[in-house]
Parts: sequence; C-alpha cells; structure tokens
Amino acid sequence: MRPFEQALHHGVENPLLRVARLDWPLFVAVLLVAGLGLLVLYSASGGDLGLVKRQSLRLLLGLGLLLAVAQVPADRLRLWSPWIYSAGLLLLVWVDVAGVIGKGAQRWLDLGVIRFQPSEIMKLGVPMMVAWYFADRPLPPRLRELAVAALMVVVPAALIARQPDLGTAVLVGAAGVFVIFLAGVGWRLIAALGALGLGAAPVLWHFMHDYQRRRVLTLLDPESDPMGAGYHIIQSEIAIGSGGLYGKGWTNGTQSQLDFLPERSTDFIFAVFGEEFGFLGVLALLVLYGFIVLRGLYIATQAQDTYARLLAGALSLSFFVYCFVNMGMVSGILPVVGVPLPLISYGGTSMVTLMTAFGMLMSIHSHRRLLAR
Repeated sequence: MRPFEQALHHGVENPLLRVARLDWPLFVAVLLVAGLGLLVLYSASGGDLGLVKRQSLRLLLGLGLLLAVAQVPADRLRLWSPWIYSAGLLLLVWVDVAGVIGKGAQRWLDLGVIRFQPSEIMKLGVPMMVAWYFADRPLPPRLRELAVAALMVVVPAALIARQPDLGTAVLVGAAGVFVIFLAGVGWRLIAALGALGLGAAPVLWHFMHDYQRRRVLTLLDPESDPMGAGYHIIQSEIAIGSGGLYGKGWTNGTQSQLDFLPERSTDFIFAVFGEEFGFLGVLALLVLYGFIVLRGLYIATQAQDTYARLLAGALSLSFFVYCFVNMGMVSGILPVVGVPLPLISYGGTSMVTLMTAFGMLMSIHSHRRLLAR
C-alpha cells in the first residue's frame, strides 16, 4: 500500500493530507465554471476590469471558505446546525424590524463595516437544521415529524418572502423540501401536498405584490408590454436565439454590447453567454452543471450517516434548482424572480454561500474517506 493510501487508511494527520481533503473532480468542475464566469462577466460588463477584479476577489474569498469548511468534520457541522439556523432566524426577524430598504425591498442589514442579506444564511441553515432534526429519528418520518420539519422550512421562507424576496424564498423552501423528500416521504403524500399547493394558488396570488403579479402575467404574454414588464424577457430571448449553433464569439454579442439587454452582468448573464457561445457553448455549460450536481449526489450516496446523506443530497439538488430557475426565467419559461446564475453572475453573497455549500460537500466526502477502514 502506498504512503498516501496508508495515511487515508489509518487516518494519519499531516499538512498535505489536510489540503487534500477535497473531492478533486468536484473542485475542478467548480473552478472551470467560475473561471468561465469571469470571462463572460468581462464581456457582459463591456470590458470593465474593475468589475472582474472585484468578482475575482469574491471568488478567492469563496474558495478560502470552501477550503476552510472542507476541513471541518461532518459531525461538527451537525453540532452547529441548530445554532446556525437559530442565528439566521433571529437575523431575519431583525431585518423585518430594522432592515435597510433598497429598491423597494427590506432585505439587508447594515453593520457599518459590512452590509449583507441574512436570507443567504438560510440557504444553508434550513437544510442543515432539517437534516439535523431527522438524523436521530426513524425514517421514513411520521406525520408529526413531517409537520415539525415543514414548520422549520415555512417560517424562514415566509419571513424572506415578506421582505419581499420571492426568488430567495423559493430557493430556501426548496432546500428544506429536498431534505424532507430524501428522508423518505411517500409519493401519495407528495401528490397530496402538490394538490394542496395548487389549491392554495389563488390565496398566494392575493398576497403577491403588484410587480410579482405582473411578472407572472408577462411570462404568459410578454408582448403585451414590450417596453415595460416584458422588455427583459423579450431582449433575453432575442439574445439567446441570435447566438445560433456556434455563437457570435466572445465580446461580440450585439444585445449586450449595445445595451439592449438589461441586468446583463447579474440575473441575465446567461443570455450574454448564449448569444456569444451559442447552443454548443450552452450545452457545454449544462454538462459542467450536470456533473457538479451528479457528483454531489454521489457524495450523498457515499455518506456514512443520515445527517450527512440528507444534507449532501439537499445541497446538490438545491444547486440544480438555482441553475434551472435562472435559465428558465432568462429563457422565458419561468417568471423573473431575481435568481443569479450560480458561479457566473456578478455578486458576492451568493458566491460565498455557494462555495460554503461546496465546502460542506467536501467535508462530507473527506470525512467518509478518513473514517474508512
């Protein structure tokens, strides 16, 4: 047996082994997508090197967090779960009471040195908490346990939707629902909940803000307001469609370079990518995203306890939802909800959250390897 394999077998600690606590296929795939994101961001921003440098710094911060979290044993993550969830919940209440208002939404906390969205914490806190709750209980869960888990998901999602931030509320809710699903909920109950959700749609419509209703109506008929609510979707569809098979080439997209495409560095950067790299480029990006999701699910199947298995599975499926929702809204098949394209859109908070989630997957993976006999 080679020395490195012996170290893994016996759980010997050394600096090289600590750095090696990564799932290298997943790590390389994440780096490829993030590097591609910097190239697209340069083009989408019109060659703004300052923007690319700021995003690069955020990427480095995220990678540092990934490496740090990867060193934390999975059982330590489990121990921290209730505290992270509780802290996030208290911060959401703080936002509701005294949060900073920007662009008509009350989503931020300003601590003087830093301004951040506590809702990002719950993208990790909710699946961690629900996985913690199910960890020592027999699965599949009973109805009472499902009700408690559902409450853990609904309360933070409702507080986030109240800000209003429907996109993040959907992502947080989906992360918690995935844990419940992976815990072994029967298909009959899933069908019943789906029917209940459809029945509650009129009630949800009543509580939606006017701009959210317009987004849904615009999805059905964007041409009804081509210079208003439908402008984003129409320009995005033109950009993606004009890319053709091979694309127009890097920095040669007309919709983005001539300022027809709004929010091209953030929510609608996928349209820039589709115009410049075409169908084949989009297909390559989908392959990378698909590999990341499947690798995360593989790590979940190899996890050694219920908590790690549920958390890894939920984080992997949540990443899929991030990709699907952004591409869906940019392509005009989903309402515009303000969800960035993972690892590519400009933004610091979402980058840090994603990298921390990948660090958790690395932790679960390396923890399994080090305990192997």
